[in-house]
Amino acid sequence: MLYRFSHKTGTYGVTIKEDSDHQVLVQIEQVIKHPKQGDLHHPGETEGVFFHERRALSHYEKRYATRSQLRDFNVEEMKYEDSLQQAITKMENELKQQHTEYAKLALDNLNSLKKDYSIQYKQNFF
Repeated sequence: MLYRFSHKTGTYGVTIKEDSDHQVLVQIEQVIKHPKQGDLHHPGETEGVFFHERRALSHYEKRYATRSQLRDFNVEEMKYEDSLQQAITKMENELKQQHTEYAKLALDNLNSLKKDYSIQYKQNFF
């Protein structure tokens, strides 16, 4: 059974691998929302901040969470690579509508990440 799990600025579909009284171990199965690029403490800013490249959590990566962090899974279930492509495309389309320095730098980061993802998952991300 899949659950919705948010980690930093990304959102994922996860399965529960272990369940204890205080926390659950979840495994990443798909990407719902790709993490935002840049400085999380100064969103949208490019001057005087370190502009981070933020990767999506990897397929099968595991994280500890609390039960309260898990939500109902309410999107289409799909293969990890397809969900990653969909999340990247959605973020790119949103950024292309903005004409800001932040959007330009975020798009540059996404282009770099797509090259890394293509190597990691042996699939071309466009």
